[in-house]
Amino acid sequence: MGVGKAKVEFVKYQGLGNDFLLVDNRDRSEPSISPEQAAKLCDRNFGVGGDGVIFVLPGKDGADYTMRIYNSDSSEPEMCGNGIRCMAKFVADLEQASGSKAYTINTLAGPIKPVLRDDGQVVVDMGPPILKAADIPTTLKPTREDGSVVAAPLEVDGLTWAVTCVSMGNPHCITFGCVGAEEGLKVSEIPLAHIGPLFERNAVFPARINTEFVEVVSRTRLKMRVWERGAGPTLACGTGACALLVAAVLEGRAERTCTVELPGGPLEIEWRESDNRVYMTGPAEAVFEGIAQVND
Repeated sequence: MGVGKAKVEFVKYQGLGNDFLLVDNRDRSEPSISPEQAAKLCDRNFGVGGDGVIFVLPGKDGADYTMRIYNSDSSEPEMCGNGIRCMAKFVADLEQASGSKAYTINTLAGPIKPVLRDDGQVVVDMGPPILKAADIPTTLKPTREDGSVVAAPLEVDGLTWAVTCVSMGNPHCITFGCVGAEEGLKVSEIPLAHIGPLFERNAVFPARINTEFVEVVSRTRLKMRVWERGAGPTLACGTGACALLVAAVLEGRAERTCTVELPGGPLEIEWRESDNRVYMTGPAEAVFEGIAQVND
């Protein structure tokens, strides 16, 4: 293909409209293309188009596979909830597996365990939420004795927002509205393209932040829009849906099992009290496959 060019075979998958290019990278321990080349592939005008490129690498330490992901801006997140559902479906397709199938997948956030059900849905054990401010990370002052940041005030764009911070292996800031607001958010009215970057790069989030704006429909139904760190507005964010349920429970707004409505469709989320782990259930499906040439 010449110097500075790479030929990439991929299958595009989507989970509620959050779309990824899946690359079979099982023959090597590092991604086959650079973050910058991945960003070019994700360009929706000059490339294939996608929210990120996911590489399936060999497993280690007893895991079946390893996941690496480059966002559409070339950054590398710790993991991705919708992405790991797509990866689980991709490796099952590679193996020509049928029926129920469970995997252990290494990520930069630790091992994640997706299970493909017979009905095509994928259930993912996302692990326990991380709540201590320093571990998220955020420099916001903890509001509770356990070190968590719950309904804390944060100045953004001239308004004082009440925010709760949760990490699901990657950092999230969840808000249900401004401090003292009589009514909750209407997420359809959020100027996401304007306010999202101001949250993402706020100085209190040293690793940047994913931000979920949440509307409480009922105690078992939540509606969100998301600004993803490194990807901008997306139709779905699995870790964000998990983080917002944790935040809603901590703020006393919801039950531990909820349907989370995202622009791309619903996810079923449970924060199980018995083991303190969050479980996400949702779809993943192949869209098309192809071969792309990408330059440095």
